[in-house]
Amino acid sequence: MSLFDSLFLPQGLALHMSMERHVKDYTLWVLCVDDETHEILTKLSLPNLRLLKLSQLETEELKRVKPTRTKGEYCWTLTPFAPRFVFDADPAVTRVTYLDADLWFRKHPAPIFREFEASGKHVLITDHAYAPENDATSTSGQYCVQFMTFTRDGGETVRKWWEERCLEWCYARFEDGKFGDQKYLDDWPERFPDAVHVLNNKELTLAPWNATRFPYGNGIVWHFQSLRIEKYSGRTFAVFLGPYTLPRVTLNFVYVDYVAELRKAVEMLLQNGFAIRPQQRRTLLSKLRIQARFAYGQIRKLFPVTRIPL
Repeated sequence: MSLFDSLFLPQGLALHMSMERHVKDYTLWVLCVDDETHEILTKLSLPNLRLLKLSQLETEELKRVKPTRTKGEYCWTLTPFAPRFVFDADPAVTRVTYLDADLWFRKHPAPIFREFEASGKHVLITDHAYAPENDATSTSGQYCVQFMTFTRDGGETVRKWWEERCLEWCYARFEDGKFGDQKYLDDWPERFPDAVHVLNNKELTLAPWNATRFPYGNGIVWHFQSLRIEKYSGRTFAVFLGPYTLPRVTLNFVYVDYVAELRKAVEMLLQNGFAIRPQQRRTLLSKLRIQARFAYGQIRKLFPVTRIPL
């Protein structure tokens, strides 16, 4: 299951496309953070998709904290509620895996679930597994809220504890050992040793912060954190890839395909009367990065070697 608003519909659709291609036997529940998302996804009538309308599910506790949070912080606050909403909607569901909307499958996730099931635990979390130069463990947390599994029965104690903490405090800043919904996970293996399993094979869930540490080819799912659509008009499709330095091979064989899928999602939305909004404005930094990548590409055409001559 995933959650997103209308601004991040392109990422949500790209996630769905990747699941159709690689997962096939699944149900993707979407918690529609705004009614516009529910309207357009209902109109698209995509296979293996079930929708939940936040406006019909918001608890009094959520309504109370909503005015104190930004839109992003409120989405983080919603994350521990999301599995609960699915369990409540369908009594037949025994296990829910939360997926960030900007995840994208490159292979079937069976190896991840085999490891989880062999552990005998009830909650699955994944390590950031930062490359040394990107290590933000102290401020952003050791574990990432990106791919998390909860069972209906054994995982409820953990999920409920997390829900209560996020209601108390969930902000986009580091404060007193907390950051958003994420640093609460840091002590789960010790706090809930009989319930929580940390994925051992760190190469299965990859992201820009560990792109220089692991080969891209081993990844089952890729997390495109910080990637944002900046402009779409006619023949212009501009995206900001984020602040991380990425290997050229990863750009060529992961990011190029994902951006193409995002563009396909955008075109699908436009064909159905949905207006695309920039997910962030083009800044001087992003323009300089685009210019730098263009210059690098021109140099590689002139000098097709692994190292650029000095």
